[in-house]
Amino acid sequence: MSDPTPAAGAAPVEAPTGDAPILWTPPQARAEASEMARFRRWLSAERGLDFDAYAPLWEWSVSDLPGFWSAIHDHFDLGFAATAEAVIDREAMPGARWFPGARLNFVDQIWRHVAEDPDRPALVWRAETGAGTLTRRELAAKAAALAGNLEAMGVRPGDRVAAILPNRPESQIAFLATASIGAVWSLCSPDMGRTAILDRFRQIAPKVLIAADGYVHGGRAVDRMEAVSDIAGELPGLERLVIVGHLPEPAPRPPHAVDWDPLLEGAEGPPETERVDADHPLWIVYSSGTTGNPKPIVHGHAGILLEGMKFGLHMDLSERDTFMWLTASGWIMWNTQLMPLLRGATVATFDGAPAKPDMGEVWRFAGASGVTCLGAGAAYFTACLKDGVRPREVADLAALRTVSATGSPLPPEAYDWVYDAVSPDIWLAPISGGTDVAGAFVGGNPELPVRSGEMQCRWLGMAVEAWDEAGNPLIDRVGELVCTRPTPAMPLFFWGDEDGSRLHESYFDTYPGVWRHGDWIRITPSGGAVIYGRSDATINRRGLRLGSSEIYRAVEALDEVIDSLVVDLEYLGRESWMPLFVVTREGVPLDDALKDRIRASIRDAVSARFLPDEIVQMPEVPRTLSGKKLEVPVKKLLLGAPPEKAANRDSLADPEAFDAYVAFAEAHRARRR
Repeated sequence: MSDPTPAAGAAPVEAPTGDAPILWTPPQARAEASEMARFRRWLSAERGLDFDAYAPLWEWSVSDLPGFWSAIHDHFDLGFAATAEAVIDREAMPGARWFPGARLNFVDQIWRHVAEDPDRPALVWRAETGAGTLTRRELAAKAAALAGNLEAMGVRPGDRVAAILPNRPESQIAFLATASIGAVWSLCSPDMGRTAILDRFRQIAPKVLIAADGYVHGGRAVDRMEAVSDIAGELPGLERLVIVGHLPEPAPRPPHAVDWDPLLEGAEGPPETERVDADHPLWIVYSSGTTGNPKPIVHGHAGILLEGMKFGLHMDLSERDTFMWLTASGWIMWNTQLMPLLRGATVATFDGAPAKPDMGEVWRFAGASGVTCLGAGAAYFTACLKDGVRPREVADLAALRTVSATGSPLPPEAYDWVYDAVSPDIWLAPISGGTDVAGAFVGGNPELPVRSGEMQCRWLGMAVEAWDEAGNPLIDRVGELVCTRPTPAMPLFFWGDEDGSRLHESYFDTYPGVWRHGDWIRITPSGGAVIYGRSDATINRRGLRLGSSEIYRAVEALDEVIDSLVVDLEYLGRESWMPLFVVTREGVPLDDALKDRIRASIRDAVSARFLPDEIVQMPEVPRTLSGKKLEVPVKKLLLGAPPEKAANRDSLADPEAFDAYVAFAEAHRARRR
């Protein structure tokens, strides 16, 4: 999600210093029974490493990379290191190779649980058109049947299988089948616009496309067959189109399309898996596309497996748990919800409008499903707070032990709301990471106290620091989030980036050899962390991130609009507000009819999730001498930075173009008082 645009100056907000008040301390019995405590005891018994606190454990995990990551492998008995030449061939970013020579398949760790208890639920799902449960046996059988049919279609290891599916069992089944045969998975949400999907899938040239005929959200059925047919027709090298029926009234299929349901019949599971190299591509996920086409980020089997097992440590997950994350299928949290399956946990999925019939609906589903760990975008919890919902009064949450959040900073008042409205005994464990690393840099630890507005720690194996512009580490001050040592789940490469230049420019241009993520972070004196939002211009709406270039493409496609600029403001996570500034053709007013056309264009080409909160007419878009739009300076200006610190006027092609934004920022601040 980070982009090559370097941060301009220090963090755009003044941050408090020191440690925040403690809201919750884990009971001793819970801390000692946690997966993290089990790992520490294993290190003592098997490796002779005794850590009496988290800080020295973390220090060891980032200073002895071979020791730590081999311990993760051995503790969970993953079984692939025996054939490896080394844990890591060289500690370099980019370029480190993990467990070279090893052979494995990510999904073997999921399938190993089938024999242990085949009738245990693997997936519990709810959608607006149905609900149900799949046992481990049923999930494995469906994946085995689909894997065999994909192979019959000519899919081989390394081929790409792309999907346009909602967060329902079909997407999990399709991923597991694809990964089992060594093919490469990639997924988009069905509510994304045609252009946004093509910008992603054109780059990877899938052999098979699996797509829903539509989706139902908020009681409204949306037919997507025309868009799916158009997308399939524009994908180079596509050989098969598979249609999954979700609409109450099936839409007409293209004559060459294959129906989904028969592909899941007639097999027993789990499927036979193809063992691949440790760095064989597992899936392709996408950056937000701020400066052009979204970056196709490739992660490998070993890296994601190791990161997934570590996720279970930090989120305290085992076969006893039912894990749910409220996510659309276009967000990296769709991928993350697969991680609990590695530990034998049950995964619950909710696909629908979370506010229908009211904001208690997700909580009622979680209670009825026995969810023990519930996660969502921070904006969802903030919306619950503003709506006045009290989950403990509308749902039976007796099983719920953990609440987590990500996507944007969770404000302190939301922490207070969780402990008041959900439970005073809950473990609140927000995380912050990214699509880029398919995991978290900072987040929870079941052995540590929870402080208001803070994440508890830097995660094991993540050498995270806050740096100033000169590359000096900062404690208790806001700086750029960097990672100074490699981790297995960092991207293998970007698809099509033959010389690695896009990868290097995305993360390593600002601080050579050091990962710059694009977030503002403060490391607290006690070792916790506070995230203050993006240091670049990425749009972040309700936990879903998108590049501004995709908004521009939709808006500026209208004849009436000649230029535009969009920024997303998070105000330390307390609210999100996204204004869209437009320059119309001479004599064209920005009336309600034009605003409606602008919104319709964004909804069609991108997604309804990225509709602006306000559309404002401006005489000009300020640009640098090289022609770049001043997104970051305008964002800093609206966040309260003085005009002279928000932008260097000497760098502007037309310095006077910035004046209208200065006036708008002053008026906006006056309205907020």
